[in-house]
Amino acid sequence: MSTEPLKRPGRTNATKQKLFEASMQLIGERGPAEVTVDEIAAAAGVSKGTVYYNFGSKSELIAQLLEHGVSLLEEQLTPDDSQPSLVALEDMLAKTLDFFEAYPSFTQLLVSELWRTPSAWRDTLTMLRERLFLLAGRTLTRVAEEHQVHTEVQPQAMVGLTLGAALIVGLDRQVFHPERSREEALAALMTVMTGYLKD
Repeated sequence: MSTEPLKRPGRTNATKQKLFEASMQLIGERGPAEVTVDEIAAAAGVSKGTVYYNFGSKSELIAQLLEHGVSLLEEQLTPDDSQPSLVALEDMLAKTLDFFEAYPSFTQLLVSELWRTPSAWRDTLTMLRERLFLLAGRTLTRVAEEHQVHTEVQPQAMVGLTLGAALIVGLDRQVFHPERSREEALAALMTVMTGYLKD
């Protein structure tokens, strides 16, 4: 599986960046449980001690990797409040699909750990989930303000549906339907989302 490095210039030092990239490649191939610190260090071209110096443990490395990737996703998903709400919603979903296509291994890690019970990174994932919910919630709040919506549906349920649908459609396209175009995936998501509207 090909992966792209999770880059944030100026925010992550060079050694940590190498460790993030190496661990993401290995985790994408085999999953976090099957990857050792020795393998991560070798792939990054650093000593095993360097991994522990920067992160303390493999578990902490993966926790920071999750935070790093979600921070990048947040940067892409920050809504443009000058757009009409449905345009902003479609833009958010499109950027989510684009992110998952660019970082397939991170997508698999995020999806697998978000719904794993229990996950070794539950506390970290709970915090990251709330951050993404806040961003998506801003856009859906505007949709409810600008359109008639089904008020019997709880707003947080719609936020969960929006993010969950984007994650699953993105992953399904990546794993099972690479021939499905971005436009087709986005149209399917918007068909589900517009079911929230009465008008």
